[in-house]
Amino acid sequence: MDVRLHLKQIAFLSFICIFLTPCGLACGPGRGYGKRRHPKKLTPLAYKQFIPNVAEKTLGASGKYEGKITRNSERFKELIPNYNPDIIFKDEENTNADRLMTQRCKDKLNSLAISVMNQWPGVKLRVTEGWDEDGHHFDESLHYEGRAVDITTSDRDKSKYGMLSRLAVEAGFDWVHYESKAHIHCSVKAENSVAAKSGGCFPGSGTVTLADGRRKHIEDLQVGDRVMAADDTGNISFSDFIMFMDHDPNTRRQFLVIETSNPSIKLALTAAHLVFVVNGSPVPGMRATFASNVKLGDKVLVSDGTHATFKSVTVKRIYTEEYQGSYAPVTAHGTIIVDQVLVSCYAVIENHRWAHWAFAPVRLSHSLMTWLFPARASNVTLQEDGIHWYSNALVYIGSWLLDRDSFHPLGISHLS
Repeated sequence: MDVRLHLKQIAFLSFICIFLTPCGLACGPGRGYGKRRHPKKLTPLAYKQFIPNVAEKTLGASGKYEGKITRNSERFKELIPNYNPDIIFKDEENTNADRLMTQRCKDKLNSLAISVMNQWPGVKLRVTEGWDEDGHHFDESLHYEGRAVDITTSDRDKSKYGMLSRLAVEAGFDWVHYESKAHIHCSVKAENSVAAKSGGCFPGSGTVTLADGRRKHIEDLQVGDRVMAADDTGNISFSDFIMFMDHDPNTRRQFLVIETSNPSIKLALTAAHLVFVVNGSPVPGMRATFASNVKLGDKVLVSDGTHATFKSVTVKRIYTEEYQGSYAPVTAHGTIIVDQVLVSCYAVIENHRWAHWAFAPVRLSHSLMTWLFPARASNVTLQEDGIHWYSNALVYIGSWLLDRDSFHPLGISHLS
């Protein structure tokens, strides 16, 4: 089914949520809430395919290697034995090493074991490699940290391995690779990984420009502030700040930093957030893409802080930095200029237009409140710390309708 049709369904259902759901349910759904998840057709992975389609040890997948764990190291306590009777462990070393893994890896593996039994009655999940203490893998393998497993089915039926790979993706592994005709490789983020906690947002120190020309930190935005953004035609405009999709002043998170040349500007945002890039001339070729997809040499749209038009500027460097706090502001236009760079207000799904359509009920609600209570205080807040219930509801409903790989992997880590 076409992704646009899916997102129309999401927007329609979310419209029902915001206007027909009782206030008592306004905290939004979570796992186990409501009706049983609708079954969906699963597509097997092709041989050598991996999901997500990025390198294993990058921010968008299982994250960086953090060092080998040995039985004598302090980190050995991070490894937990898995004695699940529904999983067969090869354990050719007879040391139970294959049973040792991080808690996140254990959780995903146990979830996969259930899916395997449901998919093929009488068949169990089989682990051929888990934690490696003997140096049998390449340098910096996540097997050395208990964050990777190689799997097959108990009947070793190779015709099942494409679907087994898909089931592993659905179980929540952060990287799945149909690596060999003999096994599937799966891995997870580190337990303490800030990447595992990333969504789509900016550090609070990011700045925006107000209608009166003042600069303001994102963390200090208040409902009713008018901030510099872009309208539907790509022209610089000012737009009402409506709400925060995510408001977390406490957690330290990993952000991508996109640095441009001439002028030199640095934009920090999470990997799952949408940023506008251009091909050739500025606005006509403008498209939104995940920050993690931006490459050296791409051009982003930069404002000099005035009412002039945008300038397309080349990306010269991309790296990561850790910041305190994260904030995801939403404007009436669905765009915002942060640290002089034009970005979308949305994340998770790589389609700015339809994400903006899905937030139409929020904009309508804001307009109605402004009309009914024009004198309300400008410091009205719409949420407590955390992810706004409406954003959670959209992702949750979308997870019913779309395949897992339709989302950015870091944008749905809280549903894993």
